[in-house]
Amino acid sequence: MNLLYANDRPGEYPGSWYAETAAELAPFPALAGEVRADVCVVGGGYTGLSTALHLAERGYSVVLLEAHRMGFGASGRNGGQVGSGQRLEQEELEAMVGLGDARKLWELGEEAKALVRGLIARHDMPVTFQAGIAHACRKVSEVAHSHAYAEKLARDYGYDRIEPLDRDGIRRLIGSDAYVGGDIDRGAGHLHPLNFAIGLARACDAAGVRLHEQSLVTRIVHGAEPAVETDRGRVRARWVVLGANGYLGGLEPSVAARVMPINNFILATEPLGARAADVLAEPVAVADTRFVVNYWRLSEDGRLLFGGGESYGYRFPDIARTVRKPMLEVYPQLRDVAITHAWGGTLAITMNRMPCFARVAPNVLSASGYSGHGVAMATLAGRLMAEAVAGQAERFDLMAALPQPRFPGGAALRWPVLVLAMSWYAMRDRLGI
Repeated sequence: MNLLYANDRPGEYPGSWYAETAAELAPFPALAGEVRADVCVVGGGYTGLSTALHLAERGYSVVLLEAHRMGFGASGRNGGQVGSGQRLEQEELEAMVGLGDARKLWELGEEAKALVRGLIARHDMPVTFQAGIAHACRKVSEVAHSHAYAEKLARDYGYDRIEPLDRDGIRRLIGSDAYVGGDIDRGAGHLHPLNFAIGLARACDAAGVRLHEQSLVTRIVHGAEPAVETDRGRVRARWVVLGANGYLGGLEPSVAARVMPINNFILATEPLGARAADVLAEPVAVADTRFVVNYWRLSEDGRLLFGGGESYGYRFPDIARTVRKPMLEVYPQLRDVAITHAWGGTLAITMNRMPCFARVAPNVLSASGYSGHGVAMATLAGRLMAEAVAGQAERFDLMAALPQPRFPGGAALRWPVLVLAMSWYAMRDRLGI
């Protein structure tokens, strides 16, 4: 099944609140005929757009191919959270790569946040960065861990932006009795994800990147001058960069064996008016500690944007019904509130939840599998891949050296294995284990 078309209409954004409130972006033409460039980028999400922009700013000629619209995939549908550090906590990274490289990975994660904010400001993007992400814990042991981790980050990494919260503190902040404590990271934040992608696309266009929409890549012919083919055209380039993430399909089997596409879902309520203050006392985003994570924030017009729910098929379920259930577990007081939008999208995970950077061939680079940490890290991946193309590959190679195991069974059997694992952890969530 081609996930590019399994749940969506060709060349259209899904019916999300993000799409309804998106800044204007005129369509770009489909690729036609043969063109040449220094670099061909595949994918018009954060990874591809950031790569193209950073390369163009270095003076490279760049062609970017997108199967639908810019920001069509996970980049335009996600929860908009811009988290600190990496997807894994620093203790895990220290055990994985040692103290020195763990510190470098932390610094890259912090650079990623700063890059997002810097790009918004430098290119006057139609998006506002809101500070603050709260982490809501279900169990006392999780609260103790979150507070100890905040102390570690302050002590060992000089990061003192996290405030611990007890039961009363989390209750005052999020207006729910479902959690027993947590913390709030004032150095993290959230944004309108589709407008950030549109801002990147506008910046690419202004920088001279040749952007092509509705240009599905069907084949890559490797060699000294790779050819990237669509049904109506071909790009000849010295370098190819893959930024398709969960929509990579079969273009590169070595990446597909390590990166798993999964679906996630979000709903938007009607504007809550004065009730919004009872849902979130501050304009922060929230994520909880369930394995199947619930995450939410308020929109600019006072709606609750809530992500969560479980689905283990490639086709989308009844999204509103799927997500409304966990929303009401957190906010039973919203039972009478209407759902106005519900949408899904495909992101990508890896076995160890760290992104998969890969040198597929000497002149073909890939980054994907951000595992829910992609707003910041996919944007940084573009900068790192631009550096690597320019011959400054140390930071790309640091990410590429991370152990990245294949899913059991590789691309062929990864889905049934994931379904079994997700079902097990979802059951643990429901039992409170």
